[in-house]
Amino acid sequence: MSTETGSRTSGLPPCAVPVSMQVMAYDGSAPKPDTRALAAEAPVNLVYGSVPHAVMMATPADLEDFAYGFSLTEGIVDSVDEIRATRVEMAEDGLRLHVDLAPGRLREHLARKRAISGRTGCGVCGIEDLAQLPRAGGRAASEVRIALPAIARALSELDRAQVLGAETRAVHAAAWARRDGSLAAVREDVGRHNALDKLIGALMRAGTPADEGFLVITSRCSFEMVEKAARLGAAVIVAISAPTSLALERARSYGLTLCAIARADTVTVFTGAERLTAGG
Repeated sequence: MSTETGSRTSGLPPCAVPVSMQVMAYDGSAPKPDTRALAAEAPVNLVYGSVPHAVMMATPADLEDFAYGFSLTEGIVDSVDEIRATRVEMAEDGLRLHVDLAPGRLREHLARKRAISGRTGCGVCGIEDLAQLPRAGGRAASEVRIALPAIARALSELDRAQVLGAETRAVHAAAWARRDGSLAAVREDVGRHNALDKLIGALMRAGTPADEGFLVITSRCSFEMVEKAARLGAAVIVAISAPTSLALERARSYGLTLCAIARADTVTVFTGAERLTAGG
């Protein structure tokens, strides 16, 4: 299996921090000293044109991918070439992620700038009106067909590809699977939205066509995850946990295939079953 996993930038905080602890049994026996790795969580301030835009709690890895994916799914850019460069710098209380936009796009962004204060896993912090809920718009045009065994393969490979997850048991993962279920890229983060944004950023930078595979996420599928998938142009999303009612509503409106409660032997298809086939 050749799977692109996340990478770290030199000089950034570690992604996992070893700590000492004690394991205590309910039967009153002596505590057992142990050590384990905890997932790192750092405030990341996204800055466009020297103007702070958002603070997101994230794992300090793959931040360039995060910059691209966040910018696309937040509607700040529409394509990879509207980002000219990214730069990460250490700050007293966290990290600053500078995103250099093309001049015209920067002007548009600053003209409609909204300030949001992010939390781990928060997708709509800071909006002031229900009409501001994100909407990707349009219906999925992809005619991709995915065989059910490919979903099983992707789930199996993802179990082995979650390096940080295996170390900490505290992060989410998002993966891009090819049509045959082999994984092309995996990204991990303490926030499920961040993991998907990082993956989307990696796909943007690699020029991966969104109609040649499917998304797999290790979290529940909320409406924000569906919006991000639609913004990418993906047609099929597979989630380990269940979807919310609004996620299903949005998936139907965009013509997406939404699979969830994905297990080794079964997957529940909530909408878009016509894209799935029984054969290998």
